[in-house]
Amino acid sequence: MTATAPETLDLQRAAREHLWLHFTRMGGDGEVPIIVRGDGCYLEDSKGKRYLDALAGLFSVNIGYGYGEEIGEAAAAQMRELPFYTNWSYAHPRAIELASEVASLAPGDLNRLFFVSGGSEAVESAWKLARQYYSARGEMRTRVARIPGQRIDPVVDYEAAEAAALSTGRRWKAISRHIAYHGTTMGALSINGIPALRIPFEPLVPDVLHVRNTNRYHRPPEETEAEFTAFLLDDLEQTIEAAGPETVAMVIMEPVQNAGGAFTPPEGYWRGVRELCDRYDILLCADEVITGFGRVGAWFGSERYDIRPDLMTIAKGLSSSYAAIGAVVASDRVMEPFMQDTSMYSHGITFGGHPVMSAIALKNIEIMKRDRIVEHVAETQDTFRQTLSQLLELPIVGDVRGTGFFYAIELVKDKETRESFDDRECETLLRDFLSPRLFERGLICRADDRGDPVIQISPPLIAGQHEFDQIVSILGDVLTEAWTRVGR
Repeated sequence: MTATAPETLDLQRAAREHLWLHFTRMGGDGEVPIIVRGDGCYLEDSKGKRYLDALAGLFSVNIGYGYGEEIGEAAAAQMRELPFYTNWSYAHPRAIELASEVASLAPGDLNRLFFVSGGSEAVESAWKLARQYYSARGEMRTRVARIPGQRIDPVVDYEAAEAAALSTGRRWKAISRHIAYHGTTMGALSINGIPALRIPFEPLVPDVLHVRNTNRYHRPPEETEAEFTAFLLDDLEQTIEAAGPETVAMVIMEPVQNAGGAFTPPEGYWRGVRELCDRYDILLCADEVITGFGRVGAWFGSERYDIRPDLMTIAKGLSSSYAAIGAVVASDRVMEPFMQDTSMYSHGITFGGHPVMSAIALKNIEIMKRDRIVEHVAETQDTFRQTLSQLLELPIVGDVRGTGFFYAIELVKDKETRESFDDRECETLLRDFLSPRLFERGLICRADDRGDPVIQISPPLIAGQHEFDQIVSILGDVLTEAWTRVGR
């Protein structure tokens, strides 16, 4: 008998015929870019062309692409020991170790991890947890009140909490910010503040309210930072009051907002948000799916900005995207009602805390500590900013904003008036020209108009001056060409 050699798959044809790309227009017959290998900050496609990945995958390959062998050994060792077991009623060593490791890095009393498969699931799980927390707390307060001699926590107004729980039964609303992106599952999508993503899937999960984000660029130039902070906090408080504070379970915000272009918080903003959440007894969730694990020059944005959240969502940098894993990190206070009697958080994910994914995440954190990845960002972030700021000399660049290794470059028609491009112009400028031309020049970044048009820059956290200069050189050339094309 003779054996027929397996037919080599035509990847380009198979991609066009069978693969459905995410957030991608599938019409047309153009070639699909096929990335076949990576090393450090660089990628290579199936034709041998090399690219600088200035987006770190999707703000996520924090340690770059050069640790595959080391992390692969950790994954293989775990595969040999225990390829899979669930965290439903059972535990396994890697999930326990990872939970302990992240808890040791997380700020404040964020000590309990609920593992999921990614960022959207983490946000979904955080909202479900916030909703159930109030019911569980109300039930616990009722039980406590009926037990003679039971210790009462003096920080919590148990009587008011019990009355709220008994009168409303639950809290369910969430508050996030305009143009904020928090994921694509139905709950996370409902939290999103981007109308174009929400509209195709309405009606969504009720109820989410959206408040102003921290975009300073289009505010009145004479407005002080203190006035801007007061304006934002007043908007948040009015929204809470209008919603009915007793119905709001969670305020969820990114330490630095991604969609719209790396909006950093003004002085006093996070302190004020925390005070409002305390005043109205609302859980504060910091969405750190992007900002966690070094992206903003600290292990977490919550640490850098002293946010003191009750909940934190993480993914991406947890494994540097070498594995599909995320988590909700809860404070001791949030966990407390679920430690009582028969209480249970009624939620689960089959692959949450998967042993192989957990082993990969543990190795990623080990590498980040050993190679001082977070310290590298803290030490070089000012140089990165200074290098990117050279682009402000271009007439099309209105603003360069961000922090750490997390930046956006806003494009304008008129720098003096800060006039932006309209929808038709954005289509031509971003999709028809900038995205393909930057890719052609070997630079992977994101041209985005979910708010005003921006170029998003977020390289692996191992990038240095060579990569900074390369980013600015290519962007400078392409943006100069773009300015001539828009007829200015």
